Amino acid sequence: MELNIRRYPIGIQNFEQLRNNNCVYVDKTELVYKLTYTDQVYFLSRPRRFGKSLLVSTLEAYFQGKKGLFGGLAMERLEKDWESYPVLHIDFSISKYLSAHYLRSAINWFLERWEREYGCCVEDKKGTPFSVRLGNVIESAYKKTGKAVVVLVDEYDSPMLDTNSDVALQGELRGIMRDFFSPLKGMGQYLRFLFITGISKFSQMSIFSELNNLQNISMRDDFSAICGTPEEALAQIDSKQYAVPYQADGRRVVKVGVNFDSATRTIGEWIVR
Repeated sequence: MELNIRRYPIGIQNFEQLRNNNCVYVDKTELVYKLTYTDQVYFLSRPRRFGKSLLVSTLEAYFQGKKGLFGGLAMERLEKDWESYPVLHIDFSISKYLSAHYLRSAINWFLERWEREYGCCVEDKKGTPFSVRLGNVIESAYKKTGKAVVVLVDEYDSPMLDTNSDVALQGELRGIMRDFFSPLKGMGQYLRFLFITGISKFSQMSIFSELNNLQNISMRDDFSAICGTPEEALAQIDSKQYAVPYQADGRRVVKVGVNFDSATRTIGEWIVR
């Protein structure tokens, strides 16, 4: 009997690409479903290469109502309505932030895309604060679609981590970020869901300090397995020959021995200081 051999999704951070290319996927969608129906505003911190971006992409596909991508997964059984929402996906890993200009350019790129998509009229883009433009985008998306808006922020701390050696520049970038995201607190009536990921401790950067309803799930037992692949899942994949092991220079690369639940926690100071 011919085996249905799949590939490990090495380097693939897009859920749609992963599902359409017959890659191995350890089903996290039951946790995703729980996440989206428990609270509204979340923060998750994990090390690099730990699946944060894939999780954000999974949330994006789910909120866009792409039911076909979830065939055979827990989400197919759990979700009954499959509504589509406007999604603002902000990925700060798209650039290196060597100056404030790089950050302003990245934010402006996001805003211009959304302004075109949702019909926002901004006469003086250079003179209009990012905060005002983001608020206009959220309100316009809500009015145009009739649906509350989903905001997904991936690698929120990239600009600050790029400038760890330049305290003055880091402070300037923090101020730009704080201004950009400042409307979020007062726009709860327009928001369906807000999810933020990063590497650093949330309190360190003080960018979202006004979001007093935010749930930090980084060390919560009920979401400890939402990113990464458990060792038992890897063992099952290998034993049943579901996928071809990934090889790099003759060495097998399959796991990082880190647990985040309180009963078996094996992590030390992994959060970047």
